[in-house]
Amino acid sequence: MIKALVFDVGETLIDETRIWSRWADRLGVTRLTFLGVIGGVAALKRSHREAFQIVRPGLDVEAEIEAWAEDEPDSLRNHFDADDLYPDVREALRGLREAGYQVIIAGNQPERAYDALVAMDLPADSIHTSDGWGVAKPQPEFFAKVAQVAGRAPGEILYVGDRLDNDVLAAKRAGMHVALLRRGPWGFLHAAQPEAAEADVVIDSLHDLLPYLRG
Repeated sequence: MIKALVFDVGETLIDETRIWSRWADRLGVTRLTFLGVIGGVAALKRSHREAFQIVRPGLDVEAEIEAWAEDEPDSLRNHFDADDLYPDVREALRGLREAGYQVIIAGNQPERAYDALVAMDLPADSIHTSDGWGVAKPQPEFFAKVAQVAGRAPGEILYVGDRLDNDVLAAKRAGMHVALLRRGPWGFLHAAQPEAAEADVVIDSLHDLLPYLRG
């Protein structure tokens, strides 16, 4: 029986459109160009970081982030806030908690994302980031931490994410149930792959979770 739901962050809870669009502005290419390259690397099952090298070969991303912070110390830059939440997040998470499920947020995010998520006052029992744990998806140690903070056996956990590599396949190897969310470039592309059959359920909205669990 599933007793806890654990949610990825980027393109599961957070709409990253503004972030990638700001990166396009920073890199000096059109937003359509950079978003298209992001979709291209997703389709090729390659890291999103390769998109930076495609449009700006040799770019030191970390150095660029530091320079950006100096140039725009008061802007969000490549970060997010409550305005970037997908519309279904608060209501869906609240409904799950009211139904008696434990709700946890845990994704591949920098430490600063933890403060941003906490500030949103989301209906979640706890929030965690890969940088805070010192281990990232798809490493099995990440999912061991998920089970630890949930205080549950892996088979009692449903992990919700938008990717096959980081979410579906990795969580299944850890013994968890998985919901693949058709949201964002990875979500739509990965849901069309044969490996999507490894997911326990494929959903189009977080509102689909409660009917699935009840059914």
